[in-house]
Amino acid sequence: MININNVTKTYGSGIKAVDGLTLEIRKGEIFGFLGPNGAGKTTTIKMVTGILPPDEGTILINGYDISKDPINAKMEIGFVSDDPNVFERLKGLEYLNFMADIYKVPAEGRRERILELAEEFDMKNALDDKIQSYSHGMKQKIVVMGVLIHDPDVWILDEPLSGLDPKSSFTLKKIMRDHADKGNTVMFSTHVLEVAEKVCDRIAVINKGKILFVGTLAQMKGSLKTDTSLEKMFLEMTDDE
Repeated sequence: MININNVTKTYGSGIKAVDGLTLEIRKGEIFGFLGPNGAGKTTTIKMVTGILPPDEGTILINGYDISKDPINAKMEIGFVSDDPNVFERLKGLEYLNFMADIYKVPAEGRRERILELAEEFDMKNALDDKIQSYSHGMKQKIVVMGVLIHDPDVWILDEPLSGLDPKSSFTLKKIMRDHADKGNTVMFSTHVLEVAEKVCDRIAVINKGKILFVGTLAQMKGSLKTDTSLEKMFLEMTDDE
């Protein structure tokens, strides 16, 4: 579970990138975090994952305060950023073992976990190649595999489908669904509203640092008194801002 309580982040220009944000992202759900460019999505995700400190407010990951107890909080998280920067001179297998070491994955069963992920993402034949030889999509896949290596309770994904081929996109969406159905938490941002519409249990729309809506797609339709697509509702909601 992720609890974000009255969180604010202001940059040097004096503009509040995130302004008094409060959200509860529950166990057992896929939660979509939507907004136009510059709305505050990535800043929020960076605060939730401990990359940026909030100026005000608290963020709890399964009860651990990301500011006061960052190590335990981060052990609960698997985070995929929107830019797959990795140690490109490592081989894929070396990178996965490196990530497994960081997250203290036991040696017993580690190889099986790596092979399982490699099979799911069609990467078995690339594990012995250096990451610098990978395509963008393959780099994205090895990053996803690395953050899933310790099977974290909380998944946080920033544009995770970027660069993935259709098969890998389908696989990741299925893994996200299976993970949430086991009682875990999945939070992800995306610009692909059709994906959010099909995959998410609940969504939040953020614009100019403030939350405009939190709830299910049916609740959004009810609040706007319409029966149209998420894309049209999203545009209506953010254009009004």
